Amino acid sequence: MAGSFGEVIENKRIVVCVGSGGVGKTTTAATFAMEAARRGKRALVLTIDPAKRLANSLGLDDLGHEVQEVPHERLEAMGPCEAGGRLFAMMLDQKQAFDEMVERYARDPEAVKRVLANPLYVQISGTLTGSQEYAALTKLQAFDESGDYDIIIVDTPPTAHALDFLDAPKKLSEAIDSPAVEMFRKMQRGGSLSAVGKTGAYVFKMLAKFVGSRFLEDIALFFGEFNDILGGFKSRAEEVFALLRRKDVSFVIVTSPETMAVTEALYFHQRLIETGMPFAGFAVNKVHDNAAVELEVADLASQLAGLAKVRALELQPVSLRLASESLLGAHEDLQKLAVADLQAIDRLTEVAPGAIRRQVPFFNSDVHQLESLARLRDFLFR
Repeated sequence: MAGSFGEVIENKRIVVCVGSGGVGKTTTAATFAMEAARRGKRALVLTIDPAKRLANSLGLDDLGHEVQEVPHERLEAMGPCEAGGRLFAMMLDQKQAFDEMVERYARDPEAVKRVLANPLYVQISGTLTGSQEYAALTKLQAFDESGDYDIIIVDTPPTAHALDFLDAPKKLSEAIDSPAVEMFRKMQRGGSLSAVGKTGAYVFKMLAKFVGSRFLEDIALFFGEFNDILGGFKSRAEEVFALLRRKDVSFVIVTSPETMAVTEALYFHQRLIETGMPFAGFAVNKVHDNAAVELEVADLASQLAGLAKVRALELQPVSLRLASESLLGAHEDLQKLAVADLQAIDRLTEVAPGAIRRQVPFFNSDVHQLESLARLRDFLFR
């Protein structure tokens, strides 16, 4: 197991960042990619996060399904960069990625046109269980096979969907092999209801009363033309599931010290271990600083009175005292949060004592600029 995230970047080809919503997962993924580029690697960060904030973090005006390169001068502004380092980014367009898979696996170009224009396909490509995550995985595999990048950083949706990210190949295979789909295949191949047997014919007749026989025929025709494509999807699903278990792949769980986020992080860690996925460590963002202050109210009031800006306000002693009491009270509340954060982080250490764990303090502003990522980098890779 690697001892630092720097070692992960140096030795791994694919890094998958997972975690619940609002913990800084997208910016963490962007920081990993930026650091890899600064170390001389051709780095790509791929996001399927619907928040679409990655472009802002990287200094790009927009981010879409086409790969974009971050201007090299933006990287150099963050400090020295090793030769050859380049940073690329893209946001997955689920529909377009699914269309690309149809074009890849269909044998007949005309069938591709009919499938893409089919209203049922439009619905399936957007709502089929695991379709977004599966599309992202196949895109990841395509990038991996291309050899264009030294390292690929994947930013996944929040944890509930990230679990789908792991299960997507299995779920899609199960959907393809479902009895309902097979019945439509048989109906299309046989050309009549008799092809699906007495039970199947009875089911279809009952359905026809509600949706119309023409609609069922259209569905059967769709699955008939889609048959070759479904087979390709299934074989690809098995390949991408194997990809996630490779030794040059690592999962990084991004979390915050909040109780719910830590609970989800622990659950996801358990899932990774159960499925044999390679786990690197935790990136814990938004940690409150544990800095005790040994000051009495009178001492703080005296220090405040010595500040030029405070003197300009000409505050009365009673006002200085009230201000000092408020400041110390607010700091005490922050200290309680800091202690709670440390206790939450201890839960991560107990479950995975040998894993990497890096803590990032609670910043006063959101991290949406490349300069802000440099601050994040200092804590993740120092």
